[in-house]
Amino acid sequence: MIPDPPARPFGRSPVLGRRQLLISSLVGLAATAACSPRPASVLPTPTATAASPSTLAAVTSSAEVIPLPTLIEQVPPPAAATANMLCRAAWGARPPRPGGRPHEITRMTLHHTAVVLGDNRYAPARLRQHQRFHQDERGWIDIAYHVGVDRDGNIYELRTPELAGDTATDYDPAGHFLVLCEGDFDQEAVTDAQLGGAAMAFAWAAQTFHIAPGTLAGHRDFASTSCPGKNLYDRITDGDLALRVDSLLAGGPVDLQKICGPEAAERVAQIEAGG
Repeated sequence: MIPDPPARPFGRSPVLGRRQLLISSLVGLAATAACSPRPASVLPTPTATAASPSTLAAVTSSAEVIPLPTLIEQVPPPAAATANMLCRAAWGARPPRPGGRPHEITRMTLHHTAVVLGDNRYAPARLRQHQRFHQDERGWIDIAYHVGVDRDGNIYELRTPELAGDTATDYDPAGHFLVLCEGDFDQEAVTDAQLGGAAMAFAWAAQTFHIAPGTLAGHRDFASTSCPGKNLYDRITDGDLALRVDSLLAGGPVDLQKICGPEAAERVAQIEAGG
């Protein structure tokens, strides 16, 4: 700080053919026996042809039989989450200064800037302002955080995650993956797009650095500060942000693609133009 994919809907069960129901019953009995074995004296007496092909054919003579492997193949794989991250050059970052502390990331922490953003077109300029303040006034090697997210959910590359962040408060940010939401959330409301961008950054970090999603916390959990602001911190305490992260991870690989060059420069120009 400077002063310093939704839960899955419940689906309807597929309609099974009679053969599948019979097979399911047999499998269910076998599973019950495996999970909760009964004494031998009450186990059913086995027969030589408990479910012989002729028996199955008789009970499914009028139903279409779909082999179980085919049913499994028909279930579409979960969609992977993909988003772009605007590289440092795109938003006009200075080069980092030499130095910094290498660290191993073990947890994830959310911050805000504690400066009202207002119109989202100011977001890239604010990042440049934050970096100048951190380097020139604080004497830090770079902007303090690893990833930034603006009001419209655009994701920005900040400090390299290989190096620990910095803080003007009384905690050691080594080991923390730091995500910065642009704005003052003691005064401003957080948007759904910004929460979505933060969740994407945290899900990517959890996957990339093998961090337990349960480590997600706010700056105020480690220091005497209101950061990341009440309106944003409430989305941690009510479980909303964690649910978003878990949903992204459950959907498959999370791909945060860094974009640079003309494509990224054009996107920043659109943001600054109010697009």
